[in-house]
Amino acid sequence: MRRALVVGIDDYPDHPLSCCVNDAIEIASILETNDDGSPNFSMKILTSNQEQITRECLNLNIGKLFSTDADTVLFYFAGHGIINPDTNAGYIVSQDGKDYAWGVSISEIVGLANKAYPKIKSTIIILDCCHAGFAGQVPGLDENISIIGTGVTILTACENNEASQESQNHGLFTEMLLDGLRGSASDICGRVTPASIYAHVDQTLAGWEQRPIYKANVRTFITLRNVKPKVPLGTLRKLPEYFEDPTSVFSLDPSFEPDRKNIPDEFKNIPINQTNVLIFKELQQCNRHGLIQPVDVEHMYDAAISSTGCKLTPLGAHYRKLAKLKRI
Repeated sequence: MRRALVVGIDDYPDHPLSCCVNDAIEIASILETNDDGSPNFSMKILTSNQEQITRECLNLNIGKLFSTDADTVLFYFAGHGIINPDTNAGYIVSQDGKDYAWGVSISEIVGLANKAYPKIKSTIIILDCCHAGFAGQVPGLDENISIIGTGVTILTACENNEASQESQNHGLFTEMLLDGLRGSASDICGRVTPASIYAHVDQTLAGWEQRPIYKANVRTFITLRNVKPKVPLGTLRKLPEYFEDPTSVFSLDPSFEPDRKNIPDEFKNIPINQTNVLIFKELQQCNRHGLIQPVDVEHMYDAAISSTGCKLTPLGAHYRKLAKLKRI
């Protein structure tokens, strides 16, 4: 119930590109499965090194993508993009694209996504091409007015008046998209979303002229890919056990710390409690990812040795609430 169409075109007759086929191949490979190898998207990939990607080919396959029921569909395109100067409409360019018949209208793709709801609950459109930010904008208008239907998310490499840049092996945007999908953009539970991808790319591109665009009209949480959780889910589910309320302090003492070689002499004879040691390891994992902070000291080790404790950060309180609501 999750399917994706991934397209990459390098082999244009007049203005060839060098990274788009590679972009499409790697995007398809990483989206096809989650980090643990479980299936993610049912994938169809079109690349110009394998077949001629004409206007007819694009229209046929994009139409099929939106033709039947699905929980989530994803369309990714890497290649040339263009704006029709007469109509101010944006297009993704096919290999046989020419003046006034460039390929497929970006507005048409968004229109298909808009009409597909609720047959298709969620649609994700990702464009790594010049002028990609036109997606969702009303053709013929200079103003930044967007019409995006329910369940539709759009993520583009640049604004509608910008060019998409290439790095050594990938489009600059896709290079960061791949990095985010591998886990750099995941939340504590290991979920990578379009919004987290946008934040990851936006922060990385802070010094560049090219600006990514994120537009969405969604009612449900959309996950692009699942990777290994930063904190084991079993540990996150224990947060309500360790902290009775969001402001409570979990008391620590030297019995939680297994190191007896480097602690002060006065604590070396205090017996180690193995149950406490296991709890402390889980609390330290949470601390490393910003869910917990030691009380009155800098490090969790010091909190144990000095018998203070630890407490939830605002982020930790959020995940404690999710655990209490049984949403982890």
